[in-house]
Amino acid sequence: MQKNIKGFIHSFNSLGAVDGPGIRYIVFMQGCPYRCPYCHNPDTRAFSGGIPYSPIDVVEKAVKYRSYFGETGGVTVSGGEPLCQGEFVAELFKLLHNRGINTCLDTAGVKPDNVIARVLDHTDTVLCDIKFPTEEMYLKRVGGSLNSTLEFLRLCNEKGVKVIIRHVVVPGMTDSEESILAIKELLRDIEYERIELLPFRKLCQQKYDKLGMEFPLKDTPECTKATISNLNKLL
Repeated sequence: MQKNIKGFIHSFNSLGAVDGPGIRYIVFMQGCPYRCPYCHNPDTRAFSGGIPYSPIDVVEKAVKYRSYFGETGGVTVSGGEPLCQGEFVAELFKLLHNRGINTCLDTAGVKPDNVIARVLDHTDTVLCDIKFPTEEMYLKRVGGSLNSTLEFLRLCNEKGVKVIIRHVVVPGMTDSEESILAIKELLRDIEYERIELLPFRKLCQQKYDKLGMEFPLKDTPECTKATISNLNKLL
C-alpha cells in the first residue's frame, strides 16, 4: 500500500441516487482539464484547490454510510476529472474492494496509461461522458480529445468493466438527430450497457454567479422531456 499518497478532494455527497447503481457515497475530486460549456461543477475545475485526504481516510468516511447504500449501492468517484488523480483513485478503489464495496468511476475518459489500467482493475462500473461526436468539436468546445475517450472505453472493455455512456443534450448544440446517431455510430465497436441522454439544465447558474464566472450557456434554453424522449427512440 502506498501510505503517503494523497488525493485532493472538493467535497462529498453521502446519498447520491443518480451516480451509479443504487445509493452512492460520492467523492468529488478537485481539478479538471476540460472546459465544457455546460459544466455544472465549475468550482471543481482548478487544480490548486481541494482538501488532501489519504485513501484510507476516504474509506473510513464512506463505510459510515454502508447501511444506506448496502449491497446494491457503493462509492462513486466523480469530479472534476478523477483520472487526473489516478494513483489516488486506484488505491482507494483497491481498498474499497477489499471491504467488499462496489466502485463506480464517473469520468470523461482520458488517454489510458498504466495508472488508469490499475484504476480499472478495481472498478465495477464506469459512467463515461461523451461530449461531442467529432474530434474537432471536442477540441473547440472543451479542449479535450474524443479519440482519447474512445481509447479509454476500449480499455474498459478489455478489463471487463461495465460501461454506461452519458451524453448531455443541449438545445442548438447537441440535440439534433444527426448528432445522436453520430454518437451511437462512434460506439459500434465498443461494448456498453446503455446510453443515457441527460437534459441540459441551468441549476448551476448560482455557482457561476458565486464564483464571479460567466456561464457560457446562460441564454440557452433548458432541454425538454419531449426532446429526450424523441432522441431516445433513435437509440
